[in-house]
Amino acid sequence: MLVAMLLTLQAVTGCTRFGARTSKLNENPAATRQVPAAQPETRQLPSFTAIVNELQLGHYHDGEQDLQHYLQEHPGDRPAQAMLHQLVADPIQALGSRSQTYVVQAGDSYSTLAARYLGDPGAFLILARYNGSANPSMLRVGEKIRLPLSAGATASELPTAKAQRLQRESVSLLDQGQNDQALARLGEALSIKPGLKPVGLQAAALRKQLLDSYHEQAIVLYRDQQLDPAIALWDRILAIDPNYQPAITYRARALELKRRLKQR
Repeated sequence: MLVAMLLTLQAVTGCTRFGARTSKLNENPAATRQVPAAQPETRQLPSFTAIVNELQLGHYHDGEQDLQHYLQEHPGDRPAQAMLHQLVADPIQALGSRSQTYVVQAGDSYSTLAARYLGDPGAFLILARYNGSANPSMLRVGEKIRLPLSAGATASELPTAKAQRLQRESVSLLDQGQNDQALARLGEALSIKPGLKPVGLQAAALRKQLLDSYHEQAIVLYRDQQLDPAIALWDRILAIDPNYQPAITYRARALELKRRLKQR
């Protein structure tokens, strides 16, 4: 009888403990399993090529925002800077109010027309905006558009087009035997666009001659201890040709001499 009562008491106690454990396990299921919070999706910054394609489709607002973000990541990107300028500049002020009517032919696009008449296919955007186009990719055969009139050098001429024209004129002057004038004209072109590529052997030879003359002038200034003007000339040379070794060497010497003179 006593044994039976003890067995009954143990069974009841065990059930109570098991029930307590079960209730604790079911009390807060979330405490035993943590669900990670959803992370907000971040939009990947498009490439410059993707932004240009976006602008060609007329997405000007989104393209401007993407360009500004792109330039925050790549502040020295000149093509991106030029594209943003085309997007925000007044096209009439940039290209001039005087224009001629042009009938679109098969194969024409704003890029090909910008290359032909402005000297830069990348100027398609400002030419499209000049014509009030909301979608530069839409240009139909037979459509009439405006092309800016630019007889020679004009204040409205785009920098790249002007630099290319001046380089062509410098080669023409060289052919006429006007070497000094050719150098001066090429110097104008390169002051506008230092990275302008020479077109043809004559332009390349004239460029080397111009850089050599700049270097000779800088050497004279350096010997007279006019260091800042000398360094400025070497900076100009290296902006045109970063691999021009004499400018690299002498510029470093001038900077060192300037540092020593300051310590006296």
